[in-house]
Amino acid sequence: MTLLPDLQQLIDRAAGRHGVPGAAIAVGAGGELAEAATGVVNRNTGVEATPDSVFQIGSVTKVWTASLVMQLAAEGLVDLDEPVRRYLPEFGVLDESASVSVTVRQLLSHTGGFDGDLFEDTGRGDDAIDKLIAFMRANARQVHPPGAMFSYCNAGYCVLGALIARLRGTTWEAALRERMIEPLGVTQMALYAEEAVLFRAAAGHIGESQSVFPRWQLPQSNAPAGSTPCAAPRELVRLGRMFLADGVAEDGTRVLPAGTFEAMRTPQVTLPDMGPRPAYAWGLGLMIFDWNSVPLIGHDGGTPGQTTTWRIVPDRDVVAAVNVNGGPAWAFIDEVLTEVLEAVAGVKMPARVTPPTTPVPFRPVAGRYSVPLATYEVTPVDDGLEVTAIPKGFAAQVDGEVKTVRFLPLGGDRFVAAEPDEGVHPQIAFLQDGRYLYTTRAVPREE
Repeated sequence: MTLLPDLQQLIDRAAGRHGVPGAAIAVGAGGELAEAATGVVNRNTGVEATPDSVFQIGSVTKVWTASLVMQLAAEGLVDLDEPVRRYLPEFGVLDESASVSVTVRQLLSHTGGFDGDLFEDTGRGDDAIDKLIAFMRANARQVHPPGAMFSYCNAGYCVLGALIARLRGTTWEAALRERMIEPLGVTQMALYAEEAVLFRAAAGHIGESQSVFPRWQLPQSNAPAGSTPCAAPRELVRLGRMFLADGVAEDGTRVLPAGTFEAMRTPQVTLPDMGPRPAYAWGLGLMIFDWNSVPLIGHDGGTPGQTTTWRIVPDRDVVAAVNVNGGPAWAFIDEVLTEVLEAVAGVKMPARVTPPTTPVPFRPVAGRYSVPLATYEVTPVDDGLEVTAIPKGFAAQVDGEVKTVRFLPLGGDRFVAAEPDEGVHPQIAFLQDGRYLYTTRAVPREE
């Protein structure tokens, strides 16, 4: 029996409905693989998207980086509960007490507590990540005490990339290729723009006009967090199958020590409750879901105009990866994954949160919250809150538009956007009596 015989029609239909420029999907179930692609990789060139097209995978890269750290731990070169400075003495942030205490495990689980979005462009040399580490010492604020709470942290994974490079005596890219990409048998993957041009590489499309984002590669300093790698969805399925095989690649090569996947999927920190759809916990580089009592593991990724989602259903031996290069990407992904996961894994995806149909009582919140990429001005209105996002730094370079979004209360300290963005309604929450605005980042209130 052919796996998902109607997959092409499904993604063609979804792409037409949502107006995405191009997309590709791969689904592995047991020993079978189904693939399909739709649209174009670049509207300027009109080049057709195919199943072997490579898309920027964004933060799904963090799973690869975490795997490299777990290899070091298995070899006794890293103790996850030791301070990062034991292995990378030059690591530091503005808070000296945090600098000496942040552990490797905390970086893996996004609980290090310092500013997470430091997209400083330090050049294209092999020392790009080292220069970012130096930049952090004078620029990374401590947002919360190490280990106290979850706040998504790209910068922490850049530190892990530097740690990997130091202990392996090479670059992060070389270590990734030697110890993950080649042993896995991955072929449709690139780590640099000059490698990507050898493939049918997708460009991101942004804004209402869906114009091509003019900068293809983001700062190399953030590569271990996801700024540069691109891959075909089949390669993400290959990665997932290796995890399901307890660290063994399809040709029998052992890539990760036995038990690594179980360790990585063990919850390290519980996330704020944002409903049944988002991850409820984070492991060591992995998002952890419970969809209608079925456990799922995965990660999502985004670069300007490109979105990737990757899910493993361990109990059903299923892996799925979807790449989209613009438009209402999450609406497209929701429609496609809903049908795919129910068909091959019997998984019913929980519905996303939408605005309430009747008013919900709420406690007004006001204040100014700030992180390196944006300042958020929160103002109460009659039926909820208005949140004005003022982009800064790299975010201002990508899209400098100041946007005000109305959020409606869901109860407690949770709010949902009245209007959709990329086809879904974003949520926010306020933590610790309004001290933090939570957007997956813990954004501190300015005093």
